[in-house]
Amino acid sequence: MSKRFYLVTRDLHLYVGLFISPFVLVFAISVFFLVHSWIPGAGNPDSSTTSTSDLQLPSDLDKLSGRDLVNALRPLLDQIGVHGEVEFVRRIPQQHRLVVPVTVPGRKTSVTIDLQNRTTQIERHTTGIWDAMVVLHKLPGPHLSAIRMNWFMIRAWRWLADATAYLLLFISVSGIYLWIVLRAERRTGLILISMGAFSFFGIVYALSN
Repeated sequence: MSKRFYLVTRDLHLYVGLFISPFVLVFAISVFFLVHSWIPGAGNPDSSTTSTSDLQLPSDLDKLSGRDLVNALRPLLDQIGVHGEVEFVRRIPQQHRLVVPVTVPGRKTSVTIDLQNRTTQIERHTTGIWDAMVVLHKLPGPHLSAIRMNWFMIRAWRWLADATAYLLLFISVSGIYLWIVLRAERRTGLILISMGAFSFFGIVYALSN
């Protein structure tokens, strides 16, 4: 291939790698917390509780479900100053209440809505930067896909996560190409690729037996 193609590929490999490095770091660091089920400071979050009254509630709120319910709740959450991704909505029919957990990376808010008295109780928990990384790692995800991606910032994060995955594929393919072109590095590269492949397939074999 032409020298120009090699130079363009080399530069793209470098600059794309630099661009996605912050996103890769978020995923890489958060893996440690996910694997070990431990987040620094998670046991002592900063908490606060407030309440509101005289809310303007949609008349059919108790009849809606799924994404329609989330869409109907969004103006109410804006009304009480709660922003973020609605995780799910839990109904308590006997008490005519809805419990709505809302997540922002680094903060979790639980909103309990009393449909009869038109009041809410808002519990905010600041969880910190490390928990924020775990949230970004897990979202977006396959759970409750019918209502997820209901906050613009999480939808934007999904686009960035998809872009990171595609750019990582480019980094991998272009890296192999650059390794093949650099003859002096072929032996060392072959050894490292073989070791990586052996480790990967060895772990898969061990886990499947």
